[in-house]
Amino acid sequence: MNLLKNAAGRLVPLEVNGKEQIPFKGINKFKPTGNKANPPIRSCKDYPANGNKVVKDLQTALKIAGLKDGMTISTHHHLRNGDALTNILFDTIKKMRIKNIRWYPSASFPVHSHLIKYLKDGTIHHIEGSMNGPLGEFTSYGKMKGVGVLRSHGGRYQAVQDGDVHIDLAVIAAPTADSFGNATGDQGKSACGLLGFALADSEYADRVIVVTDNLVPFPCVPWQIQGNNVDHVVQVESLGDPAKIVSGTTQVTKSPDRLLIAEYVAKFVEDSGIMKDGFSFQAGAGGTALAFALFLKEKMKKKSIKARFVRGGSTKYLVEMLEEGLTEYILDGQTFDLEGVRSMHENVNHVNTSPFTSYNFHGKGNFASMVDAVVLGATEVDVNFNANVVTHSDGLLLHGIGGWQNCLFSKCTILAIPSFRDRIPVIVEKVTTLVGPGELIDVIATERGLCINPRRKDLLKSLKNSSLPIINIKDLKKEVNNICGGKPAKPKLNKEKIVAIIKWVDGTVLDSVYQVIE
Repeated sequence: MNLLKNAAGRLVPLEVNGKEQIPFKGINKFKPTGNKANPPIRSCKDYPANGNKVVKDLQTALKIAGLKDGMTISTHHHLRNGDALTNILFDTIKKMRIKNIRWYPSASFPVHSHLIKYLKDGTIHHIEGSMNGPLGEFTSYGKMKGVGVLRSHGGRYQAVQDGDVHIDLAVIAAPTADSFGNATGDQGKSACGLLGFALADSEYADRVIVVTDNLVPFPCVPWQIQGNNVDHVVQVESLGDPAKIVSGTTQVTKSPDRLLIAEYVAKFVEDSGIMKDGFSFQAGAGGTALAFALFLKEKMKKKSIKARFVRGGSTKYLVEMLEEGLTEYILDGQTFDLEGVRSMHENVNHVNTSPFTSYNFHGKGNFASMVDAVVLGATEVDVNFNANVVTHSDGLLLHGIGGWQNCLFSKCTILAIPSFRDRIPVIVEKVTTLVGPGELIDVIATERGLCINPRRKDLLKSLKNSSLPIINIKDLKKEVNNICGGKPAKPKLNKEKIVAIIKWVDGTVLDSVYQVIE
């Protein structure tokens, strides 16, 4: 590979999987040109006049859709670890003797370790999407035939919109659909909340197949996927395991250290002046983020403060805030528990969104920059506030990017992280993989105190009279190294082999992921 040092000082390839790449040029330095991609024009004469697009099975639909070697096939991840359809899809593709598929998922989960055998035999050439757990480990050891490409949720949508990725065939798992192809995710035995991550696929793919285990009479309402973007509908017995699609309850951390981090973050949001009538925030479904939401809720109630909106991933804790009148809206990107699914179905102010409205950097604005504060996690942070969310200290690629990169554009980005995990420091000299540039990260919150990015003099000023422990990040690194017995060992990487690349939100290449030496 020909490598070039980009604006972040990282060596990145100029070509990946036969496609020319643009190195990262800096925050807001790259501007696209041209027009959005267009799906092919279709004619109503090629579809049943009665609107019934149901075919007998998935193999028939794939055959009619013209499946052939080398195509790009997309799936979405709203079914999470309960997804059976993606595995069935590639079992069917293998049965049809199709090879060299580029798989374009919005995310993968451990359940998709089933597909490793298809990566080995060439049915799947490479993955462009998050490679979580076993798939990430397989990729890290250099076993995938092509190079993985990791994008944010917004980056995935715009890659399709911009024509960077052309989807030949989208297979959309729909918990409820009608025979015309209208589909929703908030109903049915496999209800997952919403289908926003499949929106680009439905709009831009050459052919679209909706697969459902709850076929209802026309019209399926409310529809999240429009039937006149759909070619074929397939009814199956089951899309997967509903118990693993969403958990009954999402667990608040019980760790004293992580509870302290959550309490610090809530107090920071209060003391900095962010928490005021009409403010907005976003937090994930991890244990620390959930605890933060609970601490913040109590502070809001005590001061009679009401948020204008909160951004989801929704959980029962955000739903409680909506139903108790502490926020006017939940703007939901994906639903993390059963209460979130129920609320989306019942509460008119629990609004489903998509990566287009939420995160697309090549749109006419998006929601991310309108959020007052976002609370995120990280696997590593360095002394320049750069952060990593995809690889661990051993170099293994075990996580996707999700909406993490897009959220960095909020008015205040807070990383709530322990200072070390398993006696391995999280605060390091230089992150293994650069996923978020430090100039966009404002606060690092640990159990030992908060590090404020020196760029944010306004935050430092607002906390002048706060009782929060504020610590210099270099001093924190030194303290943590002493606790853990010195500097952490660097991962053993083969710098001659790139196994994946990290895309920035504008489609440029931010960093390279190297093969881990077994």
